[in-house]
Amino acid sequence: MTINIKNSLDYQWLNFSELSKELVYEILFLRQNIFIVEQECWYQDADGKDLEALHLTVKNNGSLVGYLRVLEPGTSYSEPSLGRILVRKDYRGIGLGKEIIKKGKEKCYQLFPDNLIKISAQIHLQEFYESLGFKRQGEPYDEDGILHIEMLST
Repeated sequence: MTINIKNSLDYQWLNFSELSKELVYEILFLRQNIFIVEQECWYQDADGKDLEALHLTVKNNGSLVGYLRVLEPGTSYSEPSLGRILVRKDYRGIGLGKEIIKKGKEKCYQLFPDNLIKISAQIHLQEFYESLGFKRQGEPYDEDGILHIEMLST
């Protein structure tokens, strides 16, 4: 698939109260499809943090193809954080994940200046996140059966 991610995709930042019920369903469906079904990881996705998060939705022709949420300091960590970062399977490999994370970092720095950003990354994605300015912190740990590593923006 060849997609010009700068021109054909619609990026939108929304608070939870601004999400339509259809969009909430679409977000939860895609998150569950990727993080639970595809990765065969059984965990509670609806963790209560969505209510206070800022959500970045990425759509192509009205269909959700990418997503992340921004959590303010004190929600998961003392730092602001990015989480639930995903790209729909048929949109992977075109740079969309990098674009989503760049936009997430920009929003965090805008909202929480002078703060580093913390993420909990799956260990196999460590190099990917390092290429986007994150640095590994500490040792790998098991989170719901998948090795993760905490990383901070540099």
